[in-house]
Amino acid sequence: MRCLDSISEVNKCDLYPLAHSDSSKTPGTMSLSVVNTNLSSLKSCQTDLSTGMDIVTDVTLDLVESGGDEKDVKKLKELMLELARLDGEINCFMEAVGHITQAQRQSPDTPLALRAEAEDEFVKLKAGLAHRDLQKHAKVMALEESLRTLAKQSNPLAAANTEEELDEDIAVTQSQVNFTCPLTQLEMTNPVRNKKCNHLYEQEAVFSMIKMRQNQHKKFNCPVIGCGNKDVKQSDLVPDATMRRMIQNQKKQGAKT
Repeated sequence: MRCLDSISEVNKCDLYPLAHSDSSKTPGTMSLSVVNTNLSSLKSCQTDLSTGMDIVTDVTLDLVESGGDEKDVKKLKELMLELARLDGEINCFMEAVGHITQAQRQSPDTPLALRAEAEDEFVKLKAGLAHRDLQKHAKVMALEESLRTLAKQSNPLAAANTEEELDEDIAVTQSQVNFTCPLTQLEMTNPVRNKKCNHLYEQEAVFSMIKMRQNQHKKFNCPVIGCGNKDVKQSDLVPDATMRRMIQNQKKQGAKT
């Protein structure tokens, strides 16, 4: 039900807000303040989308763990791709709006033409969204990785082709027992995994640190002692739904005792 609530909020979002903006002076004009207001609305929609995708992930993994119908799992994965498509469309619109603001500063006397140009660009960017791009969405990839992890846990011998692969899987599982973020030294709530060095961090903390180092024109080193990754980038980080569930399950067990 929480998933439906979040998706309902997304459906209320207007992905074409500039089409409804108007001015009492000149039909079709828009101000930067109107643009910024619309951008804030779209960002709010993306927050709802992110929440919805997290809930779909949890429901999907719960269903798989309980031996649910594969048809239901397939429908949830299709829903995940639909949410990824909506997220992609919002990104396309925000990119088009970004071009609007830049062009409007350069040509403030032609707002109507700028809007038409932005609408055309949005349509082009939206048309360029391919299925393979949706498959590469961070949360879609995180769900697929979590499903693969569950498959390994349910039948690790079949999943590992060699003894070395099995040992590696065991080592990864053992490292996941530590729920503490190396940056905050607190238990993580929204862990992200570094695709390069496989280390985990609290999402908000690592994003803030990367941004701060970028502002200083410096690279951000992985904070895990002994790690040789000297250039952690936000593009290297993906949500770790499996780890998040492990943390949530531990909290639930702690609440029962």
